[in-house]
Formats: sequence, structure tokens, C-alpha cells
Amino acid sequence: MIIGVPKEIKEKEFRVAMTPAGAMALTQAGHTVLVEQGAGAGSGITDQQYHEAGAGLAASAAEVWGRAEMIVKVKEPLPPEYPLLRPGLILFTYLHLAPLPELTQALLDAQVTGVAYETVQLDNGFLPLLAPMSQVAGRMAIQVGAHFLEKETGGRGVLLAGVPGVAPGHVTILGSGTVAVNAAQMAMGLGAQATMLGRNLRRLAELDDLFLGRLVTLASSQRAIEEELAQADLVVGAVLVPGAQAPRLISRKMLGLMRPGAVIVDVAIDQGGCAETSRPTYHSDPVYTVDGIVHYCVANMPGAVPRTSTFALTNATLPYALAMANKGFDRAMQEDRALLRGVNTHGGKLVSREVAQSQGREWCEMCF
Repeated sequence: MIIGVPKEIKEKEFRVAMTPAGAMALTQAGHTVLVEQGAGAGSGITDQQYHEAGAGLAASAAEVWGRAEMIVKVKEPLPPEYPLLRPGLILFTYLHLAPLPELTQALLDAQVTGVAYETVQLDNGFLPLLAPMSQVAGRMAIQVGAHFLEKETGGRGVLLAGVPGVAPGHVTILGSGTVAVNAAQMAMGLGAQATMLGRNLRRLAELDDLFLGRLVTLASSQRAIEEELAQADLVVGAVLVPGAQAPRLISRKMLGLMRPGAVIVDVAIDQGGCAETSRPTYHSDPVYTVDGIVHYCVANMPGAVPRTSTFALTNATLPYALAMANKGFDRAMQEDRALLRGVNTHGGKLVSREVAQSQGREWCEMCF
């Protein structure tokens, strides 16, 4: 199989979908890897390193997309890439289709097989390809939140750690998954007070044990969220329904409960965001203010730390890419239910129920 690795074109996206080690593993298995020149530069990986690993180098994105049987990316295709889509192509990347009907239609029209990292799911519910970037984003949420709490950046002027004689900042985390746990670790590591709201009481009990009772856990409800917003300095939106639109937990009216200069870091923005006032932003202009509340809604947060993120992501994705290349798409899907759950589009049909429900479309469960 020919596997193509194009350079990411999303603004300030410095990650790359394959490392030289991954290219070597695929070429040693008898496949061809074609990497666009400069694709790894943002992550500190040179073209020479890819060449030494056995990959071929392409002068343009069009060459990569045109020759590849499977494209491996980090982020979803953007409109300039839509003309490069074609029937039969396997696209293996983060898709986050629920809030993106235009991209969904482009994949359907081009009859692309879209396998989304974020919906590859084990039988126990674990999301192995989302987890590494959720770990990065959860930790970054506290880091960037602390920065934008500074008065100079528009925040309340609160130091999350506090100092002797002054209370630390209050961090409210909506959700109890991987993003939430990593955010809690970072917040508490800084010395902040942290409260986590979730719907799964068993999960909250597990986290209470994990954090030795230091993390305050609350059953999520509108009233509980409102009470937390009133005292929060930093709110981290970490809710996730795999493949579907994120639930809207914070209305614009609820912003009035928060203190001016408080910060919302909406990590759920890839799936539409969990605040009514959230809209995607970019690393070059990451925040905006609504009703006195600072919003950070960068849709590719891990792209700011590409060296760490690239290696963390490709460690997880490579075994699945190898499986599809070695076995072919059909057999790989038959033998791995987790990978099968990752398929969002195939042969011009939408096969993800969650995406279909989010967009009001029909879906086909047994399309292959």
C-alpha cells in the first residue's frame, strides 16, 4: 500500500501524522511511504530523517494525495484540500465531523473512507487514539488558563497557586474523562482548588480514590454547574460524547453568574464546544471576551506543543495504520471492532450514527 503523509495546513498546526520510526516500520513491512517535503519541520523532524527511514519525499501536497491509497493526517481536511479527495481513498485522521456538515458532505460526495481517530473505541469504551491528545490538552488547559487569568491578558489577576495568606484559585472542570483527569492533575499540582463535575457516579468515586480525596467531585446538574460558575476563576470544558456534538452546559445567561475576568478553556470545541458562547479560535488569536468572561477555544491545542504531541499521537496511531496497510481495509475492519467503530464515512454513505444524529442525516449501519 502507498501511505501518504501531507503537511498540515491548519493555521499554526505544527504536528505531523507520522514519525521516521513509523515510516520505517511501514516500509520494512513492504509498503511505500510518501511524505510531503517539510511536513515534519514544525515537530523538529527533517526531510533527511524521513529519507533515512525509507520514505519517499514529494514536492507537493497534490502529489501525496494523488498517489496515496491511504492518507494519514493529524487534522481534518480543510476546504483547499477537498478537491484532492477521491473515491476509494482511505483517510485516517481526526475528523470531528459532528459540527462540520460541509466536510461531511465533501467526504460523502468524494466517496472517501473516513476513519476518525476520535471514534476508534475499545469494547470497554476507551478511546486509544484520542487519549494521548486529550492528555496533552487537559494539561495545557491549566497552563493556558493560568496565563489568561493574568490581568495583562484580560483575566481576573488571580494566581492559581495562591500564596501564604491568600487563597489559591478555583478551577472547575466539567467532565470526568481523560481531559478532565489531566486538567485536575495539573491544577492540583499548581496548588489550585479543583472541583470536577461528572454524570457517572462510579467514575467520580474512582477519581476520589485516585486523588486521595483532595479533588472535590460533584454529580453534574444545572444547579451544581451554576453554583460552581459563581466561584470559579477557571472553567475547563472537558465533556465528550464520542463522535457527537458536545452537550451545551453553559448558556450565555449563565456567564452572568461568573466574576468578570474569569476564564473558560473549552477543550470540547472540536465537537462544537460546551458553552453557548464558544467558537473556534486559533493559536495566533486564541481568546475573546463575552460579557466579561475570557474564552479560550483553540481547536487544535496540542498543536502548540508539536514535538510532544506528534510522538504521543503517532505512538498510538501506528499499529492501526499498519493493520490497515498489512491486511487491507476490509480484513482489518473484520478483525478489529475498535477500528471498525472509527469508520465515519464509506462508499458515499455516512456510517456514524452520532454524526448523523448531530447533523440530521440518514446513516447506514451495515454499509460494508
